[in-house]
Amino acid sequence: NPNACCGRGARIWKKLERQLDSANIEYEAHLTKQQGDARRFAGELTEGRKEPKMIVAVGGDGTVNEVLDGISFCGPITFGYIPAGSGNDLARSLRISKNPYRALKKILNPRYHKLLDYGVVSYGEDVISYRRFMVSAGIGLDAAICHNMLHSGLRRGLSRLHLNGLSYILIGFRQLMCAKPVKGYILLDGVQKVEFNHIYFISAHIHPYEGGGFKFAPKADYSDGKLAVCVASGSSRRKLIPVLAGARFKKYGKRPGIRNFECRE
Repeated sequence: NPNACCGRGARIWKKLERQLDSANIEYEAHLTKQQGDARRFAGELTEGRKEPKMIVAVGGDGTVNEVLDGISFCGPITFGYIPAGSGNDLARSLRISKNPYRALKKILNPRYHKLLDYGVVSYGEDVISYRRFMVSAGIGLDAAICHNMLHSGLRRGLSRLHLNGLSYILIGFRQLMCAKPVKGYILLDGVQKVEFNHIYFISAHIHPYEGGGFKFAPKADYSDGKLAVCVASGSSRRKLIPVLAGARFKKYGKRPGIRNFECRE
């Protein structure tokens, strides 16, 4: 994705391209131009193909989600990732180097592989649609922040100053001030119903982080076959601010307003 992190993806790809060519590595490159391209490319590369394939995503967490969602698991797939986004929560969880040369070296000369879980979201009423996700899926405040990040002029300006983390915080604060909590419930594994009066967001995690380093699911394990569910709720918006700040700045402890659950569905 050359547009990842306001053009950082393109700069990283040029470096990788030179490295691959100088090492005489055989590869195909597919550059995205718009949303949905990565999903389409992944489908075209894997549909009906039974031979082993290695697919490497160069971009952010959104690019990884698209590639994962498009893959057709007809044969063995090795999925590599070189982070080039603004959030890079998957790289943070898996401790993948932000240095593209180091990340590429590990892909080309792996000492081991990791088996990763992924999540599936189903949505719709008359026609049910499905979508895979790698890191997390949320509804409410966290989803609004991520959506805003995609279209924010503030983010583009701060990215040029290498202040991506600050853009998440500023957009998050603005969204929190506008957010209206709702009443609702979650249903865990079809049996445990938990009700809330003032929900700000619900997120389901494969990995601990989302939103550029907010650790909402400290106990999420990417290989245990379970989702770590986080519910942020409370009657006071003001009391939620230190909770969100704690998730961003690694102060976990007891977190009133945040409840965590574990389930398979």
